[in-house]
Order: sequence, then C-alpha cells, then structure tokens
Amino acid sequence: MALKPEPPTAPFHSAQYVLRVLETISKHRGGVSDVQIARETGLPTGHLSPMLAMLRHESYVEQVTDGAYVIGDSLILLGSGAARQQALEAKLQDILTELRDSVGAAVYISRYIDGEVKITQYADGPRAPKVNEWVDFRSAAHASAVGKCLLTQLDVNGRRDHLSRHKIARLTSRTITSEKLLFSKLDAQPPTVPVLDLQEYAVGTVCAAVPLTAGASVGCLALSMPVEHAHRLRSAADTLNRRAAPVVLSLAI
Repeated sequence: MALKPEPPTAPFHSAQYVLRVLETISKHRGGVSDVQIARETGLPTGHLSPMLAMLRHESYVEQVTDGAYVIGDSLILLGSGAARQQALEAKLQDILTELRDSVGAAVYISRYIDGEVKITQYADGPRAPKVNEWVDFRSAAHASAVGKCLLTQLDVNGRRDHLSRHKIARLTSRTITSEKLLFSKLDAQPPTVPVLDLQEYAVGTVCAAVPLTAGASVGCLALSMPVEHAHRLRSAADTLNRRAAPVVLSLAI
C-alpha cells in the first residue's frame, strides 16, 4: 500500500529525531551530555531540551549525577525478548490512561493493518465513555475521525481500494457521501492539525484524531466525547496532538 510522503514540517510525529537521540544515548554506555547529543543528531538545542524532558518523563532515558543521559528502564524493558510485546502493550496502556485523564475523554490507538481500520488499544472510564460502535469501524472510515485520519495517510489509490471494499454510506445527516468531496477534504487536511468528526459517525458523539507515523506503518491517536462536551473538543485535540510523541515512540521501538 503506497503512502503519501511525510511533510518535513511535522515535528515529532515521525519519531525520526527521537530515535536518533535514543541511538546516540545507547552508544554512550557511560552517559552522554546534551551538547554531545545535539552535535551527533543535528537536532537544535531548543528542540532537544523538551524532547529529553519527555523521554525522562516516560523513563526511556535517565539523567545521572553529572548531568549525562543514559538509557532508562522503559527502553530496557521494551527490548526484553519474549516479554517485549506484553511490555509494549502495558506501556501504551499507561500512556493512554494518562491521556484519558488529561483530556477528560476516551482515547484510542488505531492502526491500518492489511487494508482494515483496527482499534488496537483504548482507555475509557465512567467519566470518559467510549463511543458506541453502532457501525463497525472497518466500514465507517469515511465518517469517523479515526478512519479519516488513517485515510489521509494513504495515497489516492489506497483510498479508492479501501472504499471499493467498504462503500460510502450515510450514517448521520452530517456524513459525507461524495467520494470526490471526501478526497478533497482529506487532501486539504493539514498534517499537524487534528482531524475532527462532528457527529458524522454517530449522533451525540464528537471525535478527533491525530496521525501517528512510525516508518511504513499507518496509525492514529484519537479521542471521543459526548456532544454536550463539544466545546472542549478542540482544546482536548490540541493536547492530544502535543502528547502524541510518546505514543509514536512506543510504536516505533
């Protein structure tokens, strides 16, 4: 499946620099300074500092007494052979739970696998109910924030292939049912702006999704909330967008 080229301005969504930083720290078993990391990765210091803070918060790196950086427990755990997948899922679930509490909404990770939309993990709760999947997400990519976000990452042929298998259907009065209009909106979607679903999939629910690109994989991080909380959607989506980097990192390693 061909992918659209990733825009060079998308800051941390590709995790490219994050991985370079981790590779550099891993090379220096005795620790490495932020100055040396910046020199070896080519990452400006202004961008490196918040990235290192995020990596420390997620326990991918640690800072020792002399200020040098070394690899952290999370990174070691994720490389632990047969337990890797279990450790990865547990790490992602912790991140999703924290995000749920931060944005006050159910949050989801979705991947495009073998030509299908799949929700691989989610975190909900009594105060953050998940969306009622009244139509299978695999058949509703044209209407849901998750689906549209995944479709933006495919080229035109990939989108047409998907819609040839999952025909566009009107799910609510707001659902786009024209392939031409849908593709036009997908092409106009800025890569760093969350994709919104304002009751296009289900009456009474609003959603947002941001892309998660790690290598050749296609994925997204999304949230949903009841329509009575729609006034919080954009701010919650912006928070989700800013917090996407740890999720990308976990997916990419």
